[in-house]
Amino acid sequence: MLLLKYARMVSMKKIVKNKAIKPKSKKIASKPKGIKKVVKKEKEKKSGKKQAPKSVSVKKLLSFLNTQYVKLHREYENYFWLSYMGDGTVTKAMNEALARRDAFRANVNLYKNVCEVYRKAKGTNKKKLASWKLFFEKFQTPAELLTLKNTIAELESKIRTFHATQKEGYTDPATGKFVEASSVKMRTIMRTNPNEALRKACFEAVEKLAYGTLEDYIAVIALRNQYARGLGFEDFYAYKISTDEGMTKAELFALFGDIYEKTKYAFADIRKMEEKMPGLRKPWNFGYMISGDFTKEEDPYFQFDDALLRWGRSFSALGIDYRGGTLTLDLLDRKGKWNNGFCHWPEIVHYKRGKRIPASSNFTCNVVFGQVGSGSQGLNTLFHEGGHAADRLNSDQSECCLNTEYPPCSTAWAETHSMFLDTLSSSIEWKTRYAKNAEGKAYPFELYERKVRKIHPLIATDLMGIIFVSDYEREIYETVDLTADKVLEIAKRMYTKYFDRSEDSLYALNIPHIYSSDSSGAYHGYGLAELSLSQWREYFYKKYGYIVDNKEVGKEMTKVWKLGSSKTFKEFVKIATGKPLTADAYIRSVTKSLSDMLLDAQRKIKIMEQVPEYTKPVKLNAKIQMVHGKKLICDSKKSFEDMVEKYGKWLRTQKER
Repeated sequence: MLLLKYARMVSMKKIVKNKAIKPKSKKIASKPKGIKKVVKKEKEKKSGKKQAPKSVSVKKLLSFLNTQYVKLHREYENYFWLSYMGDGTVTKAMNEALARRDAFRANVNLYKNVCEVYRKAKGTNKKKLASWKLFFEKFQTPAELLTLKNTIAELESKIRTFHATQKEGYTDPATGKFVEASSVKMRTIMRTNPNEALRKACFEAVEKLAYGTLEDYIAVIALRNQYARGLGFEDFYAYKISTDEGMTKAELFALFGDIYEKTKYAFADIRKMEEKMPGLRKPWNFGYMISGDFTKEEDPYFQFDDALLRWGRSFSALGIDYRGGTLTLDLLDRKGKWNNGFCHWPEIVHYKRGKRIPASSNFTCNVVFGQVGSGSQGLNTLFHEGGHAADRLNSDQSECCLNTEYPPCSTAWAETHSMFLDTLSSSIEWKTRYAKNAEGKAYPFELYERKVRKIHPLIATDLMGIIFVSDYEREIYETVDLTADKVLEIAKRMYTKYFDRSEDSLYALNIPHIYSSDSSGAYHGYGLAELSLSQWREYFYKKYGYIVDNKEVGKEMTKVWKLGSSKTFKEFVKIATGKPLTADAYIRSVTKSLSDMLLDAQRKIKIMEQVPEYTKPVKLNAKIQMVHGKKLICDSKKSFEDMVEKYGKWLRTQKER
């Protein structure tokens, strides 16, 4: 049964008629504490006009902006981590901290001061103020919309709480009994379990989860659109892509549409495969029938016990340095924890009296320890989220607004680094060097070849899943008078278009990103990143011949990391690769013939034979701590290797029973 409509929480008249919603609290709607030291409050004249803000010195203004934003960012992010890791008691405090941060970003007085001082400034100061000018321009928001944003945050928290606490599991087809299992575990079962009836039971159980917050989801879509229109955009998707990437929907979907047309031929190839593999296109069969056996065969080479050390050695071999920052890792699945990996930065790089203060990073995933395929998932997280962490922790920008994961940071450019590094661990040259079983035998090329021969027809569809989510959200935000029936119809139609399965699915509604304003309307960032990382990989291979364990690659990545968010996505791609962004390198990589793909893999392995293996102690220049919720398991205070040993011992106490 669907949840009660959002009308009980806030009058839908306020949503439909677009009326301003009164602030619930003056504290939330007020200016950030300390602002009086820099900006004199505007006074109302009898004429109704407001006085211009009082001028301040460049030094004082920049000092205030950096100090205040670091504080507000830290406060919100600390609550965010606790809430998303399962502590629902801090959710209210998180939303209030978010409102205070948003009020700072939208503060018109600060924006006017920055603009006024910017006009008179010169040299370095003018450049610094330009960063803040752009920052405030992206977040200028009328007071009534700030209140609306707080209402949106409250509703999103309600949805997240429901998702974190709902009963998840499937009905065992053999016994008829309910088996409690997280959505993460059920998806793993669908990929790896040989029992089709069990896989179907998990699929049906996950499908039902899509209905749990459907009415609240529809309400939050309306609120987000109201917010975006209040800022002058046609809808929330248009607002997000403009703010995050400086692009339009038309520009993005012209690019994605071209890729779709050039790669959709693969669907016909998959249908031909189904003639020899009956039932292949059933959603609960596809993953298992394509790679389930391979997942089991590969599992001994990707045990989660070994993931931490392999990540550390591989990053050390690349020369990746976290610049004295702190990393907190929470990697195992548990009830109440957010069911998707992410990386956030509670402490951002900033400067005090000219001294650079290192940042901190928290990242997480949902490994079901002991389950087949979990080691590969955990390894992917370490490379992906570890790449995110390396990006922001290496920034050298003096203005802290250029060192966060929020605009003017480009989602696509941020994802370029994380996805570039997780393609490292999935490459054949990395596998044959680092992935070893308990007997010390390396991942065999023969296994790789068999897998590639089987999945080759699918490779061209690699980007379909990302375009699917993006196109689904675009249509959701564009649909007038959205209803439950319309949402379900769009979700099923988009699934059919981009996956061509034999059965419908509400998969789109089980993607965590769509339920948070920060990540909704931003999934295209992964797609754009796929294009840029393909272009970057092609650049590195042409220049150096190899990427794995190449310190020159690490140096070039660090060089652009230091720039923070000081450039646009397209500018960064040009700086990193020497060429404007195109889909050419990506299309070349996914449409390569089978024979060329195997020859290319053999060539890369041969080159790696000439590259010395990294055998020194792991040195990442970071303070790392492994946690499980609020429990500290171990840290790297003594050494990285000591931490790995202690974490491994703890892991064995968590082995799935």
